[in-house]
Amino acid sequence: MMTRLPPLTTETLWDILSDTLDDTIVNQLVWHWLGYRYDADNDRWDTTAVSLDWKEAYPEPPDFIANRPPTVKLTRSIPAENKQLLKEKLGFQGYKVGELIPRKTRRATIANWLLSYMHQTGLDV
Repeated sequence: MMTRLPPLTTETLWDILSDTLDDTIVNQLVWHWLGYRYDADNDRWDTTAVSLDWKEAYPEPPDFIANRPPTVKLTRSIPAENKQLLKEKLGFQGYKVGELIPRKTRRATIANWLLSYMHQTGLDV
């Protein structure tokens, strides 16, 4: 169910932003860092490591790119001081007006959440 994931690095974030990383992999990265683990032996998701608010809202990992509500929840879970990390740390200026489609803005949200996670856990050093 889960494929081999790329490392959580700024290069991976740029691959998300530039749309060169497959949607499935992008979703799986968020699932992994939220704590979702697929238990192949029992053919179900193990949510032991998932925070209670996510586990209650999404007992199975949601598709962040296809659906707005889980992406909104992801956005709200980014601390205020980390909301501009894409711009501050990566120099990402956003998408051009013609590129502003829900799929891309959700990918930017995912990249920002992952960067915030990296920042909070010291993975961005």
